[in-house]
Amino acid sequence: MRPTARQVAELANVSVATVSYVLSGKDRPVSAETRQRVLNAARQLGYTPNQAARSLRRRRTQRVCLVLSSFGGVPTDERLSTDLHEMADARGYSVVSLAVYSEARAKAAVEALRGGIADGALINVAGDHLAHDLLAGLAATGLPMVVLSNESGLEGCDVVRTPETQACAEAVDHLLATGRRRIAFLAHRHELYRDEPVGRLLGYTTALERHGVTDRIVTGGADDRVAAYQTAAELLRSPDRPDAIFAASDRAAISAIWAARDLGLRVPEDVAVVGVGNIDEGLISNPQLSTVGPLRHDYTDVVRLLFDRLRAEEPPPAREIVRSWTFVRRGSS
Repeated sequence: MRPTARQVAELANVSVATVSYVLSGKDRPVSAETRQRVLNAARQLGYTPNQAARSLRRRRTQRVCLVLSSFGGVPTDERLSTDLHEMADARGYSVVSLAVYSEARAKAAVEALRGGIADGALINVAGDHLAHDLLAGLAATGLPMVVLSNESGLEGCDVVRTPETQACAEAVDHLLATGRRRIAFLAHRHELYRDEPVGRLLGYTTALERHGVTDRIVTGGADDRVAAYQTAAELLRSPDRPDAIFAASDRAAISAIWAARDLGLRVPEDVAVVGVGNIDEGLISNPQLSTVGPLRHDYTDVVRLLFDRLRAEEPPPAREIVRSWTFVRRGSS
C-alpha cells in the first residue's frame, strides 16, 4: 500500500501541512532540523508526493518547459538546462523539453504550451523559427515565460538580452588592430537568410565599416564542427586566403584551428581565429581560443525569474536582464 503524507507526519512528529511545505519546496519558515526529520521519514517510508493528484487539485502540472533550438549538445544550453533542473528539483517541479528546429516544430511547441503541458516556460531559440508573433501570442495567454532573446517588442514576459553585437564588433576591432584585413565570418544558417545583418554578423560588418574595410567574406559553417572544418579548409586553401577567421560559435572556431594546422598554417601567425561563446573547450585548444561571450556561465538568475513568476499571486511587471558579454583575447589571435 502506498505510504501517505499523514504517515510521514506521524513518524516525523510534525503536521501534514509541514510535510507538504517541505516536500513541495515551498518557501515557508521550517527549521533545518524539522526539514531533515521530514526528509528522513519520507525516505524511511519510501514516500513520494502524488504529482497527478496534486496537479488535479491545483489545476497545475508542477512542470516547467525548456524550449531550445535543438538537443545538439550546445554547451550554453547544457548549462541552462542544468541550472533549470536543479532549481526545479528544489521547488518540487519536473522539467520537460521541446526542440524548435523548424517552423512546424515551433507551431507544435506553441500548441503544446497553450494546451497546458507546463506551468511556465524558459525559451532559448536561435533563428527565426519561433517568430515574434508566436512568442507574443503565447505571452498574451498569461503563461509565465522567460525568453532569452535580443528581439524587441516582447511584452508580458521576462526577457534576457546579451550585447553580442557590440562584443563581436570589439573582437573584429582587435583583429583589425593587429593588421588583419581579410577577415572571414563563419555564420550560422539563420544569420545568412536575414535581409539585414543582426547580432554577431552585424558586429562583424559594423567593425569593418568603421575601419573602412570593404572586403566581406561571409559564409556558413558555424552550425556544426564538420561543416566548420570543411568551410575553413576551403577558405584557407584559396590563393587569396583570409588572414583571420571569426566564427559565430566556439565549436566552429576550434574546427577552424584544426583545419589551419592540418594545412600547415600557424595560428595566429598565418591566420588568427576568434569564436563566440567562451566555452571551456576553448581553454584546452592549441593555442587557447580567443572568444566573445560571458566571463562565466551561470543561469541561476535567469531561472529564478521563471520561478518568481510561478510563485507570484499576480503576474509581476515584465522585467529585463542584460547579461554582460566581452571579448576575451587568448593565444589564437
